[in-house]
Amino acid sequence: MEYNKIVAVTGLPGLFELINSKTDGAILRSLEDKTTRFVSSRIHNFTHLESIEVYTVGENVNLVEILNAMDKAGGKLPDDKDSGAVKKYFEKVYPELDFDRVYSSDMKKMVKWFEVLKKHNIEIKLTEVPEEEEETEMAEEVVDEAPDKKTTAKKTSASKTTKKEKETGKEKPAAKKKPASSGRAAGKK
Repeated sequence: MEYNKIVAVTGLPGLFELINSKTDGAILRSLEDKTTRFVSSRIHNFTHLESIEVYTVGENVNLVEILNAMDKAGGKLPDDKDSGAVKKYFEKVYPELDFDRVYSSDMKKMVKWFEVLKKHNIEIKLTEVPEEEEETEMAEEVVDEAPDKKTTAKKTSASKTTKKEKETGKEKPAAKKKPASSGRAAGKK
């Protein structure tokens, strides 16, 4: 099971593995009892753990960073029912958290999620972009920076047309296509 397939669902306790998504919902498997079911997106919202960011005193950080700090800290996790103990735990583990904007309910949720992820031996890490995609993105940037003469000529002529349109305030009328003749007069059957 991969971290990037784990979702939290509003109104449902625990974490779920995303099996398949559909236009009107998703098929999810509970990490706790391993039951699989369809959950409607009309009633519930789905949030990938990978997309969650947490407020800090500086810039926001991804939830992965907080969970990894919890893992490195080791030791016993606080009782998730005791708000004071949970806050003291996070003050020790990740003191950069913005405790004014990260509510105690959020911190309790992070403790519960961490317990579940560890219980199921899920490696907590963000998915990496494959090297091929990185190379393609870099190649596209190079093409954009150094276009060939034909591309430059096309861009120049297009920009002249745009300048004329801006000066006159009129747009060029779209070219009309002639309908294919069927041998009959237009409008008569």
